[in-house]
Formats: sequence, structure tokens, C-alpha cells
Amino acid sequence: MNRGHWLSAYILHRRPYRETSYLVDFFTLETGRISAVAKGVKNSKSDRKSLLQPFSPVKVQLAGKAELKNLNQIESDGRSHQLTGNALFCAMYLNELINRTMPVGLASEMLFGHYQQVLSILPASDTPDILLRGFEFALLEEMGQLPDWLTDAVSEQPVDSEQWYIFVAEQGVTQAPAHIQRGRFPGYGLLEMANGEWTPAARKTAKIITRQALRNLLGDKPLKSRELFR
Repeated sequence: MNRGHWLSAYILHRRPYRETSYLVDFFTLETGRISAVAKGVKNSKSDRKSLLQPFSPVKVQLAGKAELKNLNQIESDGRSHQLTGNALFCAMYLNELINRTMPVGLASEMLFGHYQQVLSILPASDTPDILLRGFEFALLEEMGQLPDWLTDAVSEQPVDSEQWYIFVAEQGVTQAPAHIQRGRFPGYGLLEMANGEWTPAARKTAKIITRQALRNLLGDKPLKSRELFR
């Protein structure tokens, strides 16, 4: 990686690395998710350490040919997003979701911009779940996992507002068998969601679908940030 090339980034996560350093996961505009060692900053009072905080836009210079880079330079690139309470938990969820699902080196200008937008809106939002669903849909689209909401994947018929449906991974939505009650959602909720009409039925439908669709990307290990909402 070019030593003098600046990347626009956010810190997703940092953790202690050896005695004096941090291992930092970045979400960058230019190269997607990438990890680097910030050497000698763990016990420092320098600006360098203070910038290694989530939800603050930064510019970074990384170096190294291996997948794990070294952090050479870091500068502020704007005001930090002031997040507290439920907004903070939502933002932590986004960070963990990106870290767990995005392959290293997959750049996405669309997803990076969506992430910035959600962080800026979250503090004043009365409907943070809708913001999360929107980001989850954008992530699923980037990963090629976003199904056709308006067509039954088995019958290939348009979704019927009067029927009940389930989501099947790698297949899409299909009419729910009569014996299945859990995890099903009404056709009208699906249609409202697809049209951006965030009724209670649409919000519940979106949550069911994203949970099941993301399971393919996340695996069996639960998200730590989801525990905060409990």
C-alpha cells in the first residue's frame, strides 16, 4: 500500500495488541474494511490515541504488503458524531455488522455514504429501527443477498396482500405453509415495506427478513451489540 496515500475512514473497533499497541479495524471509502496496528499508542496521551475512537471521521495513511497493515498517520476529518443511549447502541450494532459481514478489501462508496448518513441522523431519530433496516438492506444488496420482495420465489406469482409469507435464505420470500406460525409475515406488510411505507406491519416484516437474511453472512456466532438492546 502506498505510504503517502490518505484514506477516508471510520474506526469500527479497537482492541489491545501486545503491550503498547492497538489493533484497529477501519471502514474506509477507498478500500472497504481493513485492519492495522497502531503502534506505541496504548499508554500515550497524544492526539493519535484520542482519534482512535468509533464514530469519528478520520484520514489515515496505512503501510504494509500483508493483510494486516501498520498505521502511519491519522488526522481528524470532521466532527465526531455525538451518540448516547439507544442511538449509541444502534451505531455499535452497525459497526459490528460491518466488521462481521464485509470481506476485507471490498470497497463500497454507496455503503460508506449510507453509514455516514445514518450516523448523522441517529441522534435525533424517533425511528432508529427504520434507519437500521435501511442500512441492512443496503448491506445485503452490496453482498448480493437482497431478494425480490414482490414475487413469490416458488410460484413466481406477485405477492398477495391477503396471504402470509416466510423468507428462505438464498431463495427469497415464499408463501408460508399452514403449519408455520413463527417467522411469518403478512403480504400487506411486505408490500408496504417494499413501497417505503413504514407501518407497524412493514417494520416487523423488515426485521424478520433482515434477521434471517443476515444469518447467512454472520454465521451462528451472536452479535454482541444486540445484547445491549435487551
